[in-house]
Amino acid sequence: MEQFILDQIRYGLRYLPLNLAKSFFIPRSSAETRALRRREFLCGVCHPTENFDQLREANIRWTRFDAPFPFNADGSESESYRNYKEKCRRFADHGIKVMAITPFAREFIENGIDPRTAEGEKEVIRVAEFLIEDLGKCVGGIQIANEIGIPRFTLPLTMEESARFLGIQAKAMYPHRGDVLIGYNSAGPAADLHALMQPYLGYIDYVGIDIYLGCFDNYPGFMFLFDALLRYLWAFTKKPVIVQEYGYISEGAPKSKAEKRAILQSYGVNSKKEAAKDIEAFVSRLPKDFAAHVPYLAKNDVSRYYDLVFNSDLRQHLYKEMPPQTRIPGYPHTPEGQAKFFNDTILRFYNTPFVGGVFVYCYKDSETCYICGQHDCPVETRWGLVDRFDNPKPSFYAVKRRFGRIGFCNAAEKKAGSAGR
Repeated sequence: MEQFILDQIRYGLRYLPLNLAKSFFIPRSSAETRALRRREFLCGVCHPTENFDQLREANIRWTRFDAPFPFNADGSESESYRNYKEKCRRFADHGIKVMAITPFAREFIENGIDPRTAEGEKEVIRVAEFLIEDLGKCVGGIQIANEIGIPRFTLPLTMEESARFLGIQAKAMYPHRGDVLIGYNSAGPAADLHALMQPYLGYIDYVGIDIYLGCFDNYPGFMFLFDALLRYLWAFTKKPVIVQEYGYISEGAPKSKAEKRAILQSYGVNSKKEAAKDIEAFVSRLPKDFAAHVPYLAKNDVSRYYDLVFNSDLRQHLYKEMPPQTRIPGYPHTPEGQAKFFNDTILRFYNTPFVGGVFVYCYKDSETCYICGQHDCPVETRWGLVDRFDNPKPSFYAVKRRFGRIGFCNAAEKKAGSAGR
């Protein structure tokens, strides 16, 4: 089994039940969480368009997107980084703060900086200090890397190396942060990551978590699991929690056996058993992006191809489906079900005292799936509040209503605080 998964199971069994139980016997807030919420409950969305009038209509006040590596080989600022800063400034000019996601370890390595070496660590720290000093002028928050623990975001580092990669950057940034929030995030509980980050928690302002219940693999999610995951993380870290990514797919249904067989036949086989006879050839016939993604996850170990394609969440991409149990009961994968999901969850998060904000994933439907490259794969194409043509979906209005109410409450709390002084 993938070492990442084995470690997550081991650490999860050790820390998740203990901290979940502990969460019922400790205060549900702290001076730090109260200060963050008095300052602002973050109402954000991931990967927005620059339709600023529409964003403001939805009461979106924060956004979140990735920063490229800032330097060229000669040490000068890269054009992509300069463009990124300009984009951040445009959002700021329209009253929307940016949560900047800093480059991954692999981007450092691609630019000649290996975080696993002593010399590489010094360069990582130098880049981190540059980013907080430079981006701090135009962003409201920093998220160091993204979803460490997910192989495609972690490799080629181990979890121990990745935690140090995050930690040394947080330590370097923290004294220079001013009003900029500094933190990191995990995909789900990631108890191994949060355990390894314990020595660095004094250098961060928040811990983020990404939660996607009822959207991946053939098993259901439940609303109470949101509460359980947030409680566990609060008890484990004692830091304000920000839901950095969460969402619900607005379209997708199970495929019939006949439909699945037709898809396999389009790749030259009639069954999974037949595909297994020459799995490398089968993978090579998949869409280009999909065919490249499988060997990357398998680290080019052909013996792992079959399990990845047919026994992991990649099978949703293969069959372009939402399996029958992949849902939260009461929230169908429809535009109306997505709207009901946001209406209920945003209120749920706001009513949790240690939660400091939420970022909805994502603003706009995608033309193609970034994993498999197929336009009709619902897994990574139908998350948006607006469709591909910027037309609001029902979820747009649900978010607008809930974020608007939170903004009203934020303003009232600030006014009351000012009057008290």
